[in-house]
Amino acid sequence: MKKKIPKTSELMWILGIIFVALGVTICKKADLGVSMIAAPAFIVYEALAPLWSGFSVGMVEYAIQGLVLVLMCVIIRKFDWRFLLAFVSAIIYGYVLDLCILIIGTEPFSEIYVRWIMLIVGDCTTALGVACFFRTYLPLQVYELFVAETAKKFKVKIATVKWGFDISCLALSIILSFSLFGDVKSFPWQDVWKTSFHSIGLGTVITTIINAPIINFWSKLLSKTCEEAPLIPKLHAFFCPPTHPNNEEANKEKEEINKEREEIS
Repeated sequence: MKKKIPKTSELMWILGIIFVALGVTICKKADLGVSMIAAPAFIVYEALAPLWSGFSVGMVEYAIQGLVLVLMCVIIRKFDWRFLLAFVSAIIYGYVLDLCILIIGTEPFSEIYVRWIMLIVGDCTTALGVACFFRTYLPLQVYELFVAETAKKFKVKIATVKWGFDISCLALSIILSFSLFGDVKSFPWQDVWKTSFHSIGLGTVITTIINAPIINFWSKLLSKTCEEAPLIPKLHAFFCPPTHPNNEEANKEKEEINKEREEIS
């Protein structure tokens, strides 16, 4: 039996941020459509960029996550200061996303076959980041917090809330792209296989189809190679206080949540 890399929980969070930001940037550069979760930030940025040059895609991303956080608190009728840690995570992700865009750029690849290859590369990179997030205790981003807390509040499966959340993001992306630019009729829809309509395209559909099996592949690989344990116990104790008098119950709840996350990823 091969020895696993020890105590990687904190590293997984860092790698998760980096790989998701890198993967999203690569998918954007492929210009075939980004995921339904990433699309709203790019659409809003594209619409506002000509009017205001003092902001970035990353800023739009964590601003949207901030609004989602407020909406979540209204829906579940609850506020916990720990919710703000998810927003801090979103801000960090926003800066890393901007850095990736600065380094890689978003100018589309010239060759169509290269665009499709890089879309798959971007999807695989993003999926690796998501798989890393499954193996950390540090705060994730607001989107996952919204799904988890809403499911907990109304006592429904995470998969059900996740499905509704994804569909809502897709609907929002379509509404924004159709309403903010006014070029629906002039867009060459026959070329949708080689370009996107304001970050929404055939690549968005492909990403949705292949995302889960790729995440599952990376999750299994990480389980075999990395130990899911904290390097800094005191930090772990701060972020993960007991949620039940009996720690065994808390661990069981965590295992159930992680299992559902993997099923819907």
